[in-house]
Amino acid sequence: MTRHDDTNDPNIANAARRTVPGASLRARSDRRYIRSTHRSERFVLVELEAPAAPQKPTRDPVNLAFVLDRSGSMSGRKIELAKRAIETAVDRLLPSDRFAIVCYDDRIDVVVEGTNASREAKTNAIERLKGIDARGSTDLGGGYLRGAEQVALALIERGVNRVLLLTDGLANQGIVDPGELTRHATELRARGVTTTTFGVGEDFDEALLQSMADAGGGHFYFIGEAAQIQDLIASEVGELLQVVARNVVLEITAPEQLEPRTLSPYPIERRGSRHHVLLGDLVAEQRIEVVLRLKFGYGPIGQEIGILVGASDREGVLNLAGVAPVGVGWQYADDPTNDTQERDRTVDRAVAKLFAARARQDAVKLNRLGDYSAARLGIRQVGERIAGYAGRDPELRALLGELRNEEERWAAPMHAMELKVAHAQASYSLRSRAPDGRANR
Repeated sequence: MTRHDDTNDPNIANAARRTVPGASLRARSDRRYIRSTHRSERFVLVELEAPAAPQKPTRDPVNLAFVLDRSGSMSGRKIELAKRAIETAVDRLLPSDRFAIVCYDDRIDVVVEGTNASREAKTNAIERLKGIDARGSTDLGGGYLRGAEQVALALIERGVNRVLLLTDGLANQGIVDPGELTRHATELRARGVTTTTFGVGEDFDEALLQSMADAGGGHFYFIGEAAQIQDLIASEVGELLQVVARNVVLEITAPEQLEPRTLSPYPIERRGSRHHVLLGDLVAEQRIEVVLRLKFGYGPIGQEIGILVGASDREGVLNLAGVAPVGVGWQYADDPTNDTQERDRTVDRAVAKLFAARARQDAVKLNRLGDYSAARLGIRQVGERIAGYAGRDPELRALLGELRNEEERWAAPMHAMELKVAHAQASYSLRSRAPDGRANR
């Protein structure tokens, strides 16, 4: 395969790029050469930037269901701020948009059935929300599925159809199995209904909400303080109103002997000769990074091997924006050539950050289970791995210092809120989101 090297940086040995204003696709490997007589592993950093919002008189409509936990733990300021956040979000919708509101404890109430966002419907929604108060236990699954039903009853073909689920507790009524709830999110995504989750406080199950959001093609947000409820719901709805590319996938064309994997936590599916990495919807000018992991077989010295990386979406927006496939190639070489080759530090940094984030999420689980030595060991091991190639790079050395400094932190019981914060920060880093959970632009 022909390798494209049109980067402006002469120090980058293996990179490819195609750009137009507001949209770009770039792919680059950490190293150019692979070993002839050993199974080399290489990482590819793929950077995709969505186009700017199109200049047109109206945007594509949205179809949203706000699903609100009103169990007893939501009483007081949390539920009042959540209701106010929903009111504010609904007020931003146009008459061409649709919305529904579902509240749940151990009972499920459809406060507002799916309807167009007319002025009358908005006023009615505000009045009905006033009567909602916290009580009872938590039938999270029942509330979620009822909200999804409201969206599915009137799917908008050229628009975003999404459930926004907010909870501060554990599913203790109805469907309580995390695997079953995640399967529902997967099936709903296949039918065109996506899922975003918001976890409030320190008592919800972050692994469940993250899993539902990932399977459902949406986002997970951690709300540490009640005051953040309005801001983060407004941010997510604002993003949905600026979606420019739906059902985005990276298309990886690779030789049969190569099986690309993702270090980033996006689903990857094999479709014929291509591997599709499912990225979900992208908002205007959003920047997203995906790291691919490839394992090579043996090959004769001098032989070239490569992959082609493309991006597509449901309506072909990326293609119209000029985002064309790019190639990344490698060459089989002897051990001395491999041992002395230059590294692309941009890729090394991206890979190190992902390994560190994954180790921190594992440490959260282990610390919560009381296996403190294993939590500390996982952090130490990823630090040792990064130390093996960090060299004098300042960013890699800084990350290595962070990991070494926090080893002892994981070796003792941590407060529930500390664990929630650590999980959320790692989650956002793994998914190319900003430190507050918003899209990177």
